[in-house]
Amino acid sequence: MIELGIHDLALFTVAVLVLNATPGVDMLYTVSRTLTGGWRAGVAAALGVCAGCVVHTLAAAFGLAALMAVSAWAFSLVKWAGAAYLVWLGLGMLREAARRVASPTQPLTQQPTPPAPAPLAAVFRQGLLTNVLNPKVALFFLAFLPQFIAPDAEHKTWAFLALGAWSIVQGMLFLFAVVAATAWLRRLGGSPRLTRWLNAAGGVLFLGLAARLAQAEVHS
Repeated sequence: MIELGIHDLALFTVAVLVLNATPGVDMLYTVSRTLTGGWRAGVAAALGVCAGCVVHTLAAAFGLAALMAVSAWAFSLVKWAGAAYLVWLGLGMLREAARRVASPTQPLTQQPTPPAPAPLAAVFRQGLLTNVLNPKVALFFLAFLPQFIAPDAEHKTWAFLALGAWSIVQGMLFLFAVVAATAWLRRLGGSPRLTRWLNAAGGVLFLGLAARLAQAEVHS
């Protein structure tokens, strides 16, 4: 680590843990997919989110995130794309909740048959896009990682990539722990009605996050 000019790695690890534990879009998506699709869907969602962080790390290391930091046009482009995707994701969860309502010809005592869970590849892809289309994640990597790199470091790009990889692995392990805890709670009280409610609540939350993202400014 000395050759790369990285310092205060213990402090960096603690800071990343605190940031991972702060509820946000990535955690919400991972939890919602675990609750509605089981631990495999949760793992796929977590891996998709981490793949998005890989994209952000590479972009920040090679200067693309810096463009968003100084260009209001580039930031707005990603911001509105991210907000639109969250709206699409939220509406999809609301539609999923509506499909779980029993049909009029179904006996009232019969529970509605839950639809097949979303393919894991689709869950992964949604997690990837949810993360990649969030410009605040890109600006986080650009603003946070350089604080732990010495100004006179000879290989700043490699140091950036090393810290990014560290934070991604740490974040992935944290999300896996969240998936395990959520899957355990799901086994305790899973039911079609609960799943329907979770889809509806998740859809509303994603629409709210889209509105919040749409209000973000380049200097926020």
